[in-house]
Amino acid sequence: MTGPLAGIRLIEIDAIGPVPLAAMLLADMGADIIRIARPPSAGPAAWDDVGGAILHRSRDVAYLNLKDADDREQLLRLIAKADGLIEGYRPGVMERLGVGPDVCLAHNPRFVFGRMTGWGQDGPMALRAGHDINYMALTGALHAIGEAGKPPPVPLNLVGDYGGGAMFLVTGMLAALISARATGKGQVVDACITDGVASLMSLFYAWLPSGSWIDAPESNLLDGAAPFYRCYVCADGRHVAVGCLEPQFFAQMVERLGLADRNYNQADRSGWPAMEADFAAVLASRNRDEWANLFAATDACVTPVLSMEEAAVHPHNLARGTYSTSAGLTQPAPAPRFSATQSVVSSSGHAPAHRSITEVLSRWRQ
Repeated sequence: MTGPLAGIRLIEIDAIGPVPLAAMLLADMGADIIRIARPPSAGPAAWDDVGGAILHRSRDVAYLNLKDADDREQLLRLIAKADGLIEGYRPGVMERLGVGPDVCLAHNPRFVFGRMTGWGQDGPMALRAGHDINYMALTGALHAIGEAGKPPPVPLNLVGDYGGGAMFLVTGMLAALISARATGKGQVVDACITDGVASLMSLFYAWLPSGSWIDAPESNLLDGAAPFYRCYVCADGRHVAVGCLEPQFFAQMVERLGLADRNYNQADRSGWPAMEADFAAVLASRNRDEWANLFAATDACVTPVLSMEEAAVHPHNLARGTYSTSAGLTQPAPAPRFSATQSVVSSSGHAPAHRSITEVLSRWRQ
């Protein structure tokens, strides 16, 4: 393995939601991860249909039934050799299976036990079911998104599962692994989506007391109320994103739209409705790609809204290698990038290889 986490050995207990993405990111950075999945004979599929070759890339899979004493003993043998584990069960499930944090740390005092839940390990809702949209709803984030007077839109699970979940699990694991190496003592990482999304909302909670943020959708600078920070429909039905918050960028955008003679006061909210109407009318007069070409060499902060397929072949993304293709499968390349320890994706575009616990232990002894 290559990457800055080369030499780190982790166990991933198969799950959906944030856990596969967190494991993918850690594996992309070089961690040697074995995914423990339920044997096909023990019940429904072990989420291969959810993670697929992309979310499950760069790591092998071993099948264990953790309700079976012999299989559980095999997992404990791995735990004794590993640096950590990540799991996404409801609170108490790993304990009932006999592989909770206390058991793991008894087998390996340096072990880092990463837990990923929606509501956290405690609290009145800890044992309740939920999904990304539910977790966002309890943080103020969902309320802040969308149009005034309408229900909040159904978001992609980028904010909850991935932003508030996977990213905080990865951050917590890295911090705890550094601590374990420095002190010789492992610990439990309690990553909770509602905690993470609340943390992501810090800027808006900072603005709220001063009145810089109004606690209502489509009422603020960054939530679609400002005509210079929103999306517009073009002549072909596609869209451009306008994000010229700074006065110098706003001036460039207005000039390219042919509206410089309007002498807009960007800070005057009373003029925003008329400004929005002007922008909408002009932007609707040309196709999206015409506007993209017109603004391409400017700092006006106007960009085309691309589909997933378009994004993969955009010249900027191609130049940076933001996406890669393997076995006919287009996927995001590893991020972030490192100057000295390059991340390399293995098994990209292919189903994860099945390994026995004996094989994994043999590799980890090297």
